[in-house]
Amino acid sequence: MYNYDTVTDAISGLKARGFTLDFNLQTNALQCFNPDINLSPEEFEIKEVYRFEGDTNPSDEEIVYAIESKDGHKGVFVNGYGPSADAVGAEMMQKLTDHHNQ
Repeated sequence: MYNYDTVTDAISGLKARGFTLDFNLQTNALQCFNPDINLSPEEFEIKEVYRFEGDTNPSDEEIVYAIESKDGHKGVFVNGYGPSADAVGAEMMQKLTDHHNQ
């Protein structure tokens, strides 16, 4: 596992290692707009996770996920945690939580 000091460093490092797509969280899927991809929780694996805590502001807390789909698409998904976490469906929450707690 790599060590990164900032969210920006993590994203840059992952992109340099082939995680080039940008994923966004939907209720029950991860979505990429270019190319147009929607991944349900069973269609991707979380390869790496990096958690960053804000020094003074809880809204600065973020998690960077390195994602790889079953068919080889690789990208990055960034989400807040705690008060800034996005609302998600039960399956997606389980997927993100299970990996985060390993």
